[in-house]
Amino acid sequence: MIKKIFAVSIIFALTACGDLQQVINQLPQTGTTIGNDQIASGLREALNLGIEKQVSKLTQTDGFYKNDLVKILLPEELQQVDKSLRSIGLGSLADEGLKALNRAAEDAVKEATPIFVDAVKQITFTDAKSILLGNDNAATQYLTGKTQTALYDKFHPVINSSFTKVGADKIWTNLINKYNSIPFTNNVNPDLTDYVTSEALEGVYTMIAVEEKEIRTDISSRTTTLLKQVFALQD
Repeated sequence: MIKKIFAVSIIFALTACGDLQQVINQLPQTGTTIGNDQIASGLREALNLGIEKQVSKLTQTDGFYKNDLVKILLPEELQQVDKSLRSIGLGSLADEGLKALNRAAEDAVKEATPIFVDAVKQITFTDAKSILLGNDNAATQYLTGKTQTALYDKFHPVINSSFTKVGADKIWTNLINKYNSIPFTNNVNPDLTDYVTSEALEGVYTMIAVEEKEIRTDISSRTTTLLKQVFALQD
């Protein structure tokens, strides 16, 4: 009788061990063998996903204009222009001018997206692990610091071209001329290309940060093995 009980116990133990091993095999493997290079690759992949999923939205009609996170508003020196035009019944013209700025940004981002893709490929993370373990937009902040000046220089002529392409230059020439003709106002002639370039870049980085945060906080957003392995380290 004792032998039978012992035999049953062994069978149960072996079965339990087999089930336990099966469970272990199904657990995510998040060992600490991931090196700096692999973490850097994971960060690049996250930034690329931000471009693919979020920045691409900016290239669509109203991508900037109807997105409160990145909508380009009037610079401070033009807010009085907007107010004055609306006060004399030219609100529709003011709306058209605001939309033109956002249309130029939408058009420019469409042309300039490859610039961001190349920038991400070339970026070198000197301390990838500290960035991985940083705040929700640490990789985007690092990308911004490393690329903003160079990307501005490349983006500016694209914005300038887009101004002409979407007719923003003519709209704003007409709008500012209307404003300057109002008695007792100070004439304005702001550099809108510079302003929209900076705002468009800020919008791009903002949307990349949105995706980075999503990957960091939502496991289901880690759609590749590399993303799962790398970002598991910061959970």
